[in-house]
Amino acid sequence: MRDLHDSGHDVEIETNGTIAPDARLAELARFNVSPKLAHSGDPLRKRIVGRALEALAAVPGTAFKFVCRTEADLAEVGAVVERYGIGSVWVMPEGRTQDALDRSLAQIRDPVLARGWNLTTRLHITLWGDRRGV
Repeated sequence: MRDLHDSGHDVEIETNGTIAPDARLAELARFNVSPKLAHSGDPLRKRIVGRALEALAAVPGTAFKFVCRTEADLAEVGAVVERYGIGSVWVMPEGRTQDALDRSLAQIRDPVLARGWNLTTRLHITLWGDRRGV
């Protein structure tokens, strides 16, 4: 990582946010954090680790992305954002087909924008559907 950083490469690490980054690593990379929400089915203790989320939120340039199906999911996002001091918030609709993606996006679009958060979609679903290995 140090060699990549020192040679001018940008390194981004995608994580679910359950492990706090080592301080040396935090100096060398940007983090894209995607905590799982309750609809994932994972138990709370496995998907939300406060110490790790706080540490990641403190690293400059860190972005947090939340996958949401409905407006109710946004209330959970808001609670996590507030509790752990998260700044850069991106919300992505859930969906493995274009129809499912469109339904989720229609439900969350306006409430996401009203909260001042960023909204993104799943371009790979639009381009290739749910095919793997494309």
